Amino acid sequence: MAYFLQQLINGVTLGSIYGLIAIGYTMVYGIIGMINFAHGDIFMIGAFIALIAFLALTAIGVTAIPLALLLVLIVAIGLTAVWGWTVERVAYRPLRDSFRLAPLITAIGMSIVLQNFIQIAQGARVKPLQPVITGGYELYSQGSFTVIVSNIQILIVATTVLVMTGFWLLINRTALGRSQRACEQDRLMAALSGVDVDRTISLTFVLGAGLAAVAGMLYLLYYGVIDFFIGFIVGIKAFTAAVFGGIGSIPGAMLGGLIIGLIETFWSAYFTIEYKDVAAFSMLAIVLIFFPTGLLGRPEVEKV
Repeated sequence: MAYFLQQLINGVTLGSIYGLIAIGYTMVYGIIGMINFAHGDIFMIGAFIALIAFLALTAIGVTAIPLALLLVLIVAIGLTAVWGWTVERVAYRPLRDSFRLAPLITAIGMSIVLQNFIQIAQGARVKPLQPVITGGYELYSQGSFTVIVSNIQILIVATTVLVMTGFWLLINRTALGRSQRACEQDRLMAALSGVDVDRTISLTFVLGAGLAAVAGMLYLLYYGVIDFFIGFIVGIKAFTAAVFGGIGSIPGAMLGGLIIGLIETFWSAYFTIEYKDVAAFSMLAIVLIFFPTGLLGRPEVEKV
C-alpha cells in the first residue's frame, strides 16, 4: 500500500507537467484546427531559459529562493512567449489558408530548427542544475518503506492547480476567452462580428508558450537535468495526453496528462521500465478505439 501511494504521488506530479504542456497543444488545435508540433521544443527552450536565469541570479548573488523562483518564472514566461509568437508568425500565419499539410510540415521544420539552434548555442551535453527546492514530508510508513511527498512535488501540483484555475477564468470570464471561443466555433463569423482573429490566434500561441515555460521550469526543478532533445520526448507524450483527453478540450488535456503520467509511473514501478512508453501509447490506442474523440473530446460537426 505504501509503495502504491508513493507511485501515485510521483505519477500525479509527472502528469501535472504533461498536462501543462498538453494544454498548449489543445488550445492551438481548438482555434485553428492544426497541431503545433514545435510546441514541445518551446517547452525545451523555456527550460533552458529558466536554467540560464537561475545561473545568472546565482552569479549576481540572489540567494532568496522565493525571489529567485519568481524572477526566473517571469523571465522564462516572457522570453518563451516571444518564441511562441514567432512560431505563429513564421510557421502558421502565412500558411493558415493553405492546404492542411503545409503548416504541419512547417511546424516539424520549426521543431528541427529550434532543436539544432539550442544544440549549437548550448551544446549537446546534459545541463545540470543543483537542487533549488529540497525537503519534504513523511506521510505514511509501512515496514521499512516510508511515503514521502517532497516540497518540489507540492509546488508542481499547486502550480498546476493555480494555472488551471486561472485559465478557466480566462476562457470563461474575459473578452479574450470569448474571442477564443468564437474563433474555435467559426473564425469567419468571429471576424465578421468584430473579433480580431489574427490577434486572438497570436495570443493563444503566446499563452501556450507561457504554459510551456512554466512546465519547463518545473521540469528543470524536478529532474535537475535538461538537454536539447527533451522537447521531442516530452512533447510527444504531452501531445499523446492531449489526444487521450480529447484534443481541443482543456480539461481533457489535463486529464490526459495525469493519466499518461500515472501509466508511465506505475508501469515503471511494477513492470519493466523499458516498456513504459509502449504501455502509454498502447493505452491511447485502446481508448481511441472506444472513444474516437478522446475521453472528454467533442465530435466534430461538419459545417455545410
